[in-house]
Amino acid sequence: MNREDLIQKWLDHNLNPQELEAFKQLEDYNDLIQLDMHLKGFKAKTVHTEDTLETIWSSINSTSKKSNTLLSTLSKIAAVLVICFGLYYYTTTLDTTVHTIASQHETILLPDASEVELNAMSTISFNTSSWNDSRSVTLNGEAFFRVAKGETFDVSTNIGNVTVLGTQFNVKHRGNYFEVTCYEGKVRVKTTTKETILLAGDTFLIIDGKYIATEKENLSAPSWLNNKSIFKSIPYREVVAEFERQYNVSIEFENIDDSQSFTGTFTHNNIETALKSITLPLQLKYSKTDNIIRLKRD
Repeated sequence: MNREDLIQKWLDHNLNPQELEAFKQLEDYNDLIQLDMHLKGFKAKTVHTEDTLETIWSSINSTSKKSNTLLSTLSKIAAVLVICFGLYYYTTTLDTTVHTIASQHETILLPDASEVELNAMSTISFNTSSWNDSRSVTLNGEAFFRVAKGETFDVSTNIGNVTVLGTQFNVKHRGNYFEVTCYEGKVRVKTTTKETILLAGDTFLIIDGKYIATEKENLSAPSWLNNKSIFKSIPYREVVAEFERQYNVSIEFENIDDSQSFTGTFTHNNIETALKSITLPLQLKYSKTDNIIRLKRD
């Protein structure tokens, strides 16, 4: 059996006793064993078996003279290990980022087994490798958190931060809209405007930099988890923006004050019913062409 066949069967762990003895007689047997030991100690998700095998063959087949075999092989071992370590370090220190598109919901598990439900057109980022030292997630959009018992971390947004104190809560950050609702346990909310601790049923709401008092929340979880959006005295532009996210449409106004307050509900699974829900209470008419909806006064 030739040299390359022996090495291939060794890599496949398929040598019989006679072939094993022949393999041990190869001039670069010790170098191959050393290379195998180094590669077994490296486990990076981003290194593919075929690429690594190709690198090994390149290292093995490039040795043309016995006197240079050890130096050549060891130098290529070093090169492979440097590249592998670099890839491993780079990929494991990157943030994990999850982004949802219009009308999409996504479930994410954090490193401590806490669960996050991400609403449509939202982004969340966190770092798994540094989680024990920096327990923080960054949110742009809306998410509901079910925190594992005994675990704590921070949720950061451009407007304010939420410190978990063992709980279930919802965070919504859309432009100048920032809302935190606690459904179980308690959370600490801190912004440049106000700092407070929320208990179950409490809501913290800031719109355009102004803190707004809210009623007690009676639901056990945010309505959007059940494909429904509920609003209580919220500027109409926020209602429309949420409608656009849930139905992947664009809404245009005609002679409408988008700052007027709206109280009502729309579902996420029937666009015609939902349109009536957000137009009839304000006596608005609508027309729809493809993905563009136009609203105007009745």
